[in-house]
Amino acid sequence: MTDVSSPESTASTLTVSVEVGCDAQRAWQAFISPAAITAWNFASPEWCSPRAENDLRVGGAFSYRMEAKDGSMGFDFAGTFTELVPHRRLRYALGDRREVVVEFVDLPGGRTEVRQSFTPDATFPPEQQRAGWQAILENYKKFVEPGG
Repeated sequence: MTDVSSPESTASTLTVSVEVGCDAQRAWQAFISPAAITAWNFASPEWCSPRAENDLRVGGAFSYRMEAKDGSMGFDFAGTFTELVPHRRLRYALGDRREVVVEFVDLPGGRTEVRQSFTPDATFPPEQQRAGWQAILENYKKFVEPGG
């Protein structure tokens, strides 16, 4: 679900979220495991994530390769972890000094809300960025849910 009216969304922060049909521990593992990340970290079927590396500790670096399947373009999504609270919160800084916070919120029935708040870049319109991040989170939801 896109959270366009969330109190966490401000002029300097955008928020996207999904509810997944699993507990926070499974949701966390699918979010941080390099093998899992390569299965869901892209916004459209024309793209892929062929490589993901994590040094999962405060101060540790990560780099996730995202590229068009036809090889026409690609980039590394990279940064440094600044906070880790297993199964609850993940915070990281991107190379351009933007910040991302990922929260894992327990819901009734063994479900989890995964909420990402991020500082948008200055290059693309905020709604385009929100849509891209939401599409990636929807792929994550498909991956992490039972049968995904």
